[in-house]
Amino acid sequence: MGQQLTMTPQLQQAIRLLQLSTLDLQQEIQEALESNPMLERQEEGDDFDNADPMADNVEAKPAADVQEPTYQESSTTTVDNLEDGEWGDSERIPNELPVDTAWEDIYQTSASSLPSNDDDEWDFTTRTSAGESLQSHLLWQLNLAPMSDTDRLIAVTLIDCINNQGYLDESLEELLDAFDPELDIELDEIEAVLHRIQQFEPAGVGARTLSECLLLQLRQLPVKTKWLAEAQRLVSDYIDLLGSRDYAQLMRRMKIKEDDLRQVIELVQSLNPRPGSQIESTEAEYVVPDVIVRKDNERWLVELNQEAVPRLRVNPQYAGFVRRADTSADNTFMRNQLQEARWFIKSLQSRNETLMKVATQIVEHQRGFLEYGDEAMKPLVLHDIAEAVGMHESTISRVTTQKFMHTPRGIYELKYFFSSHVSTSEGGECSSTAIRAIIKKLVAAENQKKPLSDSKIAGLLEAQGIQVARRTVAKYRESLGIAPSSERKRLM
Repeated sequence: MGQQLTMTPQLQQAIRLLQLSTLDLQQEIQEALESNPMLERQEEGDDFDNADPMADNVEAKPAADVQEPTYQESSTTTVDNLEDGEWGDSERIPNELPVDTAWEDIYQTSASSLPSNDDDEWDFTTRTSAGESLQSHLLWQLNLAPMSDTDRLIAVTLIDCINNQGYLDESLEELLDAFDPELDIELDEIEAVLHRIQQFEPAGVGARTLSECLLLQLRQLPVKTKWLAEAQRLVSDYIDLLGSRDYAQLMRRMKIKEDDLRQVIELVQSLNPRPGSQIESTEAEYVVPDVIVRKDNERWLVELNQEAVPRLRVNPQYAGFVRRADTSADNTFMRNQLQEARWFIKSLQSRNETLMKVATQIVEHQRGFLEYGDEAMKPLVLHDIAEAVGMHESTISRVTTQKFMHTPRGIYELKYFFSSHVSTSEGGECSSTAIRAIIKKLVAAENQKKPLSDSKIAGLLEAQGIQVARRTVAKYRESLGIAPSSERKRLM
């Protein structure tokens, strides 16, 4: 004899749906709609009763006697009502609304997204074309260039060896060894073709080093560009000193003053060290929020995004065909499909209820962030929310993964609101998110000629009552993408 935990298929389905993102859930719902004839979408304005021939103590009846569950009913929660244990009522929309539009305002003969005559900033390609790879962009320019067959073969090979940043990965000698000896290709021919590719757009593409990349871009600037010769000399001979920000050595070797050096560096910094990044080959990824948080009359309201996931219902006509005492294969199939449809709808309802409870507790705990920003973020861990809603921490982890909240301050993943804490001198706690925000603020306001070191930042935090070690400051600074003080030094 022994004890073991058995997960029913319904529980497994509920857990699987709970951890899906909105986009994955939409795909799951679409697959369920295609495989189960009992499920169908409920459009806006549809309101009907469904028969429930499978219910206990109920005989087979017409389709209008029993109400089937409907997935994703409108739900809005007011954070102020949490202490009373009440969940806010749904906002009901009347059946008929006053009409304040004309027929031609709704049914237009032309697409409303097209630009007007005076819209100079409208770009057709950015709204209609798919992402283009750097290789396809270079090959398109190659097709327009007059070139022999051998040179074209070399050019195609070179373009294949250019990475997404725009640099040539292989050396010319390695490329020469890769060609068939019968073609009788020489190293000078490969280098000549490379120079032609380096004249393509974007400027600087096909370079082998950073110095060559910047030089290619400087050569395409007008000859009368101020400080052009000094910039070319800087990136050609002293690129290492520029990378280490040894400005004193640069002024001494280039024999120019500090103000002149600053203008030369500004010209170099206007260039793109990764020219290939200008060609975006991937489609834009859009985040669909699961929860919407808004402020109404000094109260924070939490509501599900009703447009993110379609509403589902059981088809009343098919459900009415199910007969209780019939054991035929067709009736058994419809009975099973009806039960699976109900389980699926119930799992979606459970997912929404859990998501609403967790999101509401997060908003209740992080009101300071919604009001004042990152510096007011409070420490929060999964255990705090799990204890508040009466669920396990693993469930809270599933709910907060790949789920997003739309707030007046932007769209954030639910996990963003969780952070560890650091003790303060007054016995309180400060979240790591708030400390990162303070570090970012200190660095933004620092003297760029004498940037703050990690030890200095730790001292400034300690002056505010936040006890943070230097190595912790370094970890938070690196997570923010902020370079060390030696690399942040600038000429004033």
